Amino acid sequence: AEFRKWKAQCLSKADLSRKGSVDEDVVELVQLLNGREQFFTTSSCAGRIILLDQGINGSEVQKQNCCWLLVTHKPCVKDDVIVALKKANGDAILKFEPLVLHVQCRQLQDAQILAVRSTHGLEVPLTHKGKLMVTEEYINFLIKIANQKMEENKKRIERFYNCLQHALEKETISMTSFPKEKIREKNNSSYTHKKKRNPEKACGKYITEENNKELENDDHDDPGISVTIFPEDY
Repeated sequence: AEFRKWKAQCLSKADLSRKGSVDEDVVELVQLLNGREQFFTTSSCAGRIILLDQGINGSEVQKQNCCWLLVTHKPCVKDDVIVALKKANGDAILKFEPLVLHVQCRQLQDAQILAVRSTHGLEVPLTHKGKLMVTEEYINFLIKIANQKMEENKKRIERFYNCLQHALEKETISMTSFPKEKIREKNNSSYTHKKKRNPEKACGKYITEENNKELENDDHDDPGISVTIFPEDY
């Protein structure tokens, strides 16, 4: 009940992202997760190419303190990057960032089918103290690489969506094929390490009273488990 309340509150809030809405390429994935009672998304980005200016004294990329010179969720062209670079006063960084999806999960076993990470990114410095440090030819080369990564990222989103949909359907079939007592017994790690008990006691009083009490306490204290997804190996 606590998780459902938290989910409803989160999904009813306004979108505070720069764009103000869910990216087109990830809408179906977000809807798939939010349509399941055991998940809800807290933030997402389908993937983007960005040009950040860290400022004159910038020593590392910190997006909240940077000037966003260019951001696009689609392939970009060299002319747009060149024009944006003229506005740089410090250390400008060209980046490609793949899909990022933050998901809140009701229980640990719900999170286990979502734990995916990726190294499919790009980050290259182009200016230092406002001075361009590379040639336009090299910038054009970087943009081609970034656009290729963007196209590959879109394919991975589609593949991840299909795999996740299959996994959720398989989980639903498993949940409806076995009694609740058996599922609880399987998910209770402490139970599997104990000595065998009388079958009637194991499937009856032991599980339905003691384990239910534990689950109720867990839901009250911790309404969910947060998972961050960076798709790659799926």
